[in-house]
Amino acid sequence: MSLLRKPGVLDQDVPIVSDDRPAPAKQDSDRTGWLRRHRRWWYPLVVVVLLGQMAFAMVTTALAQAPTIDEPVYVGAAALYQQGGGLQVNPEHPPLGKLIIGAGLVFADPHIDSTFRGNQSDLGRHVLYEAGNDADRLLLLARLPMILLTLGFGLVVFAFARDLTGRAGALVALAVYAFTPDVIAHGSLATLDVPAAGFLLTSAWLLWRSRRRPWVYLPAAGLTLGAALATKMSALAAVPVLLALAAWSAWHARPTLPRVRRLADAGAGAGGTGLLAVATVWASYLVVDPRLQRPAPDTLPTVDGLRATVVDWLPFPGSFRDGMLIQFGFEDWAWGGYLFGETYSGHLWYYLPAALLVKTPLAALVLWLVGAAALLAVPRLRPAAAYLLVPAAVLMAAAMTGSRDLGVRYAIFIPVFLAVAAAAVTAVRWPTVAARVARPVAAVLVVLVAVSSVRAFPFYLPYANEAFGGPARTYQHLHDSNVDWGQDLGRLADRLRQRYPDEQVWLAYKGAGVPEYYGITASDPREAAPDEVRGLLVVSNTWVATAGGQLRELIDSSEPIDQVGHSMTIYRR
Repeated sequence: MSLLRKPGVLDQDVPIVSDDRPAPAKQDSDRTGWLRRHRRWWYPLVVVVLLGQMAFAMVTTALAQAPTIDEPVYVGAAALYQQGGGLQVNPEHPPLGKLIIGAGLVFADPHIDSTFRGNQSDLGRHVLYEAGNDADRLLLLARLPMILLTLGFGLVVFAFARDLTGRAGALVALAVYAFTPDVIAHGSLATLDVPAAGFLLTSAWLLWRSRRRPWVYLPAAGLTLGAALATKMSALAAVPVLLALAAWSAWHARPTLPRVRRLADAGAGAGGTGLLAVATVWASYLVVDPRLQRPAPDTLPTVDGLRATVVDWLPFPGSFRDGMLIQFGFEDWAWGGYLFGETYSGHLWYYLPAALLVKTPLAALVLWLVGAAALLAVPRLRPAAAYLLVPAAVLMAAAMTGSRDLGVRYAIFIPVFLAVAAAAVTAVRWPTVAARVARPVAAVLVVLVAVSSVRAFPFYLPYANEAFGGPARTYQHLHDSNVDWGQDLGRLADRLRQRYPDEQVWLAYKGAGVPEYYGITASDPREAAPDEVRGLLVVSNTWVATAGGQLRELIDSSEPIDQVGHSMTIYRR
């Protein structure tokens, strides 16, 4: 069967229908007819179930985890914003993400002592543990807005995929997104990575829709692009691509106009989108501090050459440009890395692809690759590749040049964008023989993604797929926020109380939590003579993998007896 399109009707408005598919058997026809008759209730129910299980996983994870290393800084900054504090705290990140975190803190009214003095890490510790606030409640309230935002981005994934491929593809995309362990893990934290990626995807989707109604969707695309920039500065890499897509969408919208008029529309589309993005960034800073006070100049790193020129030309507040200087300063640090059992200094260009290979369900990898190939192969979907694959590729290339090999969170946009691309597996016009099994195979792959994710519950942060041994073996391949971000102090306290009461505990903890708050009484083994370290030795798994010196000697001369949350190992000495 073929479909005729009226002039001006876009690709995404026409369902992909194969001319080559064999006539369905009567049983298949009856089943399809039943599904169509009852689609009004079962289809939205599936969407609700997928998002509901994701919400359950994220809330459960948020309740069980102690603060990760970055969260106290953002929580402290958000609390300070509420009390009229300025932009001097955490200037290396724009304020929008912390304002969103602060939307949850409104319900707690966190207290900050007027006499407090210290850096941003000290402020986070003070707000959570030293100022009389309920740390667990405060942390949950900070995480809830990010959980809601992550669920909202799931609806964007669903809507984008439905525009491209129809109902079946939309369910595939939403399921892949909702079961991706890294999205669940980082979407349940009061951090900035998932919001920035989600805002970028939303902007790309609105740009795609603007091919039909540019003056309705282009302003919204500009606002969401600005929201991404106002959340995390790494979103800058996508700006040239998305502005070019804004121009292309405006050009494409009215093909019957003269070329000069279409060029004018394209320029206006890109320019207006860019101006709204810039205005959104300015607004986020002005909300926090109308005076736009900047950090002291002597606290900023010295950056020369092209990078300094780029910073000077950015059309953003001085505080944003100062944050860029701090980020460039971080890039000049000598960060250490760990990959597949080997420690190294510096940076490996292939670190992020390798880390994604470890931390993505195998079936999701297949769906990503086949979906991306389908976007390029199916003529009606090919235009969408520019809106999905090109931004993701540019962001990935930029992230791979960074010096911080600290986790897949720096590439969290990959599972977000490629979840939409996975929907394209339902739109391929397979050969006659393959047509009978194509959609069942896609369904099986989605189920396998779900099974792999559910098996990891509730340990999503240290997830690794089955080919690399699962979450219990992640620390043998990767470190830092891939596996051990300080999240399991509460679980450690429960384990010590239940299994090892009254034993001497030595703790080498990599994180931002305060062990005493959770009832853990322990000494640091690195500050004692080796002969004094007797009893239980508890070590964060990042240091199990990368430790040297005395801590390495203590680990090697101890017997491992237990694991906590796949992020800590308990030894007996």
